[in-house]
Amino acid sequence: MSSSRLPWSKRSLTAQAMGHVDPITKAVVPPIHVATTYIRDEDNAYSTGYVYGRPDNATIREAEEVLAMLEEAQAGALLFSSGMAAATAVFQALNPGDHIVASKVMYWALRSWLMTEAVRWGLQVDFVETDDLDALRKAVVPGSTKLIWVETPSNPLWTITDIAAVAEIARAAGARLAVDSTTASPVHTRPLTLGADIVMHAATKVLNGHSDVVAGVLAGAKADEFWAKVASIRKMQGAILGPFEAYLLMRGMRTLHVRTAAQAKSALDLAQRFSAHPKVARVLYPGLPQHPGHDIAARQMEGGFGYMLSIQVTGGEKAAIATAAKVGLWKRATSLGGVESLIEHRASIEGPGTPCPPDLLRLSTGIEDVEDLYRDLDEALRAS
Repeated sequence: MSSSRLPWSKRSLTAQAMGHVDPITKAVVPPIHVATTYIRDEDNAYSTGYVYGRPDNATIREAEEVLAMLEEAQAGALLFSSGMAAATAVFQALNPGDHIVASKVMYWALRSWLMTEAVRWGLQVDFVETDDLDALRKAVVPGSTKLIWVETPSNPLWTITDIAAVAEIARAAGARLAVDSTTASPVHTRPLTLGADIVMHAATKVLNGHSDVVAGVLAGAKADEFWAKVASIRKMQGAILGPFEAYLLMRGMRTLHVRTAAQAKSALDLAQRFSAHPKVARVLYPGLPQHPGHDIAARQMEGGFGYMLSIQVTGGEKAAIATAAKVGLWKRATSLGGVESLIEHRASIEGPGTPCPPDLLRLSTGIEDVEDLYRDLDEALRAS
C-alpha cells in the first residue's frame, strides 16, 4: 500500500484500526470473530470469501490490514501463531540444498533452529556479520544463495545492517532479502521501502506491547510465487494466529506510535546517562554517536532508534547477574517491547556458543518515568 494514497497518516490509521466500524451495531471496536466454519451459498460457492478457520479469519484480516499499511506491503501481511512460526515459514518455503546467509548476531532461538532443524531440512546456512558488507558479499554464492536473512538492530548487541546495500547484494546474486525488524518496528524502519522482499516481526514484542500475546507477522513486497508458498505453509501447517490474540494485538497496535516514541526517548536518555556511569564499561545503543552503526541507523531509522539497549558491567559476569537481581522497578524477565521495562542477563539464556558477552545486560525500555528507571538501575549497579 503506497503511503501517497493514504488519506490520513499511519499514526491516525493505526490508532483507529483503519477506521473499521461494525456494520450492524456501528461499534467503533469491531467484534471478535471466533467461528471456525462458514455457510455455503445455494450455488455451492463461498461468496463471503470465508471457508474455514485454519487458513482465514475476519479478525485476523483486520489486524493484517493495519500491518500491511504500516509496512507498505504490496503483497499484504500474514499473521502467525508466533514470531518463530513466521520466521521458519520463510525458510521452509525454500528447497533442500538452497543456500542461506544469515546474521551471526540474531535472535538465539531462530539461530539455534537454523543450526539444527534447517540443516536437517536440507538447507545450507552460513552466518556472517551482516554489517560487514565485504564479508557478506564473500559469503553469497550467486545461483546458490536463495535467501539473505538480516536482523537489524540485532539482538542483543544492536548491530546495524545497511538494508538498502544488502538488498543490492541480494538482487545481484538472484537471492531474496528478508529482514527481522522486530526491535525497530515499522514506526522506526520499513525494510520493504529499502529494497527488502519480506519483513518479519515477533509481534509478541512492541507491536502488541503489553506482554500478553504471542504472535508473529510477515509482510511482503510482492505477491509472487514465493509469497504464495509461504501463505500455503501457514495454511497447511495450521500456524495462523487465534482470533482473540489477533484482537489483543490490534488493541495493542492502536497505541503503537505513542508507545514507541516514549520508549525510544527514554532509551536514548538512559543510554546517554549510563555511558558516563562508573559501573558501566560500555553501552550498546544505535542512537549513540559512538555506536559503529550510528550513521546507517540515522539514515534508515525514523523518529528514534528504538527501545532496546544493552550495558556491559565493569565487574564482569558476576556483577552483571548481581545487578539484575537487585533491581526493583525493572523486571527481571525475558522478552522485550512491553510497557514494563525488563532486564536480562542474556548470556545465561543463550548458553554455550552465544555471541553475547558474559558481562552484558539487555534492557527493554518501557513507559515508566525515566528518572525512576535510571535511579533503580543506578542503585543496583552500585550495590553490586
